[in-house]
Amino acid sequence: MTDIPLSHSQTSPHSGSLSPALLGLLATGAGLSVANLYYSQPLLGTLASALPAPAADVGLIPTLTQLGYALGLLLLAPLGDRFDRRRIILAKLAVLLLALLGASLAPGLHGLLVASLVTGLAATVAQDLVPAAATLAPPAERGRIVGTVMTGLLLGILLSRVVSGLVGEWLGWRAVYLFAALSIAAIAVAVWRGLPAFAATTRLSYPALLGSLGALWRQHAALRRATLAQGLLSVGFSAFWSTLALYLHAGPFQLGSAAAGAFGLAGAAGALAAPWAGRLADRHGSEWVTRLGIGLAATAFASLLLLPWLPGVAGLVLLALATVVFDLGVQATLIAHQAQVYGLEPEARSRLNAVLFTGMFIGMASGAALGSLLLAHLGWNGVAGLALATALLALAVRLWPARPHLE
Repeated sequence: MTDIPLSHSQTSPHSGSLSPALLGLLATGAGLSVANLYYSQPLLGTLASALPAPAADVGLIPTLTQLGYALGLLLLAPLGDRFDRRRIILAKLAVLLLALLGASLAPGLHGLLVASLVTGLAATVAQDLVPAAATLAPPAERGRIVGTVMTGLLLGILLSRVVSGLVGEWLGWRAVYLFAALSIAAIAVAVWRGLPAFAATTRLSYPALLGSLGALWRQHAALRRATLAQGLLSVGFSAFWSTLALYLHAGPFQLGSAAAGAFGLAGAAGALAAPWAGRLADRHGSEWVTRLGIGLAATAFASLLLLPWLPGVAGLVLLALATVVFDLGVQATLIAHQAQVYGLEPEARSRLNAVLFTGMFIGMASGAALGSLLLAHLGWNGVAGLALATALLALAVRLWPARPHLE
């Protein structure tokens, strides 16, 4: 069966019906959903002591969460083109709620690992809320509205570590998952009451939808380059965040989960400055922005190799500055890659988005796993060396001469 788009009246039945309250709901829902990918990271030092379990095994918690998200993007995100997106959102929120409750009650590491994988799968609801906003938005305001929802999503990523670190420090790690479950329950009720139904935009069967992802990958060299570069850059990004709590807890600093979570504020300072990347892309081209962003991230990762020789306050200052710079670089690169990918086939943006983010979160999962192993066997310089090496590989992908007729 070919991919035959439905009529305009079918594809955008609610265009222009997005109220400020509904926009706020979508932005909040995206942020609270994606935050569940990162709540565990500041808690890893606490979890290693509380369960108890080796640090390398505890490092599998963020690994499986990121892997679940990558699988969900690949296997579940395309369903938004085929079925009522409202039903998909509600179903994922229900599964996410159960997974978080399961994590809060997990008797040991194995139960927490299973809950983490399911959490990652269901947290892809964040990637259903963004196209929902695009469908509901008036055409003249679509960019601003999607940007607002993406801002909510970004704040969820960044502030999740701060909230998790503070709650974990004061109330324990189980309270973090319980808090997350309550927030998802509240969003689910609000979505059930306020989000309208959506018509399907394609008649493709589920196997054909998945097959079309491969066709898009083969057809567009620009999609392959963007996915590979962002995936490589995400390895170092995730390796840093997945090991920071363990390093601060057991290393020379001897700091708790609240301190590890507070570094999310440094990340927010960098990543919230990333919208300038869109203006730079308009002025200089998105290719220029990808190279600049990756270069910033590589420079920051290289500086982290100095950390073992800068104890005390000097080390913490370097760590905070590097966090600002590499988060800025990673987010700027992602914005530029999205601009490149979304312009390839406007009618297939959901699936193009699924391919790009699947590659990105495969990199995230790989970084979480490799980072934990390297920290255990080589120390902090193993983590920083991995981050620098993968950033330089990403830069090589963007610097490699493209063949214009294939882009």
